[in-house]
Amino acid sequence: MSFRVVPIDPELVAEVRATLQTPGWNYPAAVETATGYGPCRSCMQVFELGVDRRIFFTHDAFEGREPLPLPGPVYIHEDHCEPYAALDAVPASVRALDLTLNAYGAGRRLHAQERVEGTAVEAAVEQLFVDERVDYVHVHNTDVGCFLLRLDRSHANDERRP
Repeated sequence: MSFRVVPIDPELVAEVRATLQTPGWNYPAAVETATGYGPCRSCMQVFELGVDRRIFFTHDAFEGREPLPLPGPVYIHEDHCEPYAALDAVPASVRALDLTLNAYGAGRRLHAQERVEGTAVEAAVEQLFVDERVDYVHVHNTDVGCFLLRLDRSHANDERRP
């Protein structure tokens, strides 16, 4: 596989839970009972509608990667959940969705965009990474447009890099 899964940073998740604010911007976060399936951007599990409590906050999916922010809404469980750890596999909860893959290179330059059914995500991402200009891929829920997770080019399998 030529990519690795990069879920939302656990330290950011902990800060949001502790402060109920968006780190860096101090925008307020909201807590609610789940009315949508999510998934949680920390553990990548879907929310149980009407049962799970979730925090809604603004997240910049380009933070630490690109100088210009492009924030958008995300959800995490209100209480601690184990961060997604299978970094070599796209979560099953994500594969169950219709997805939009945005393939970016340096400078937040969009080189390609693919819409796929979740079961075809790995093959589509592998094809996107054939383009040497693509460094990472943002995975979005096609139905609502929100950011789910990032896929980075795996440098171990990339002959262009040490």
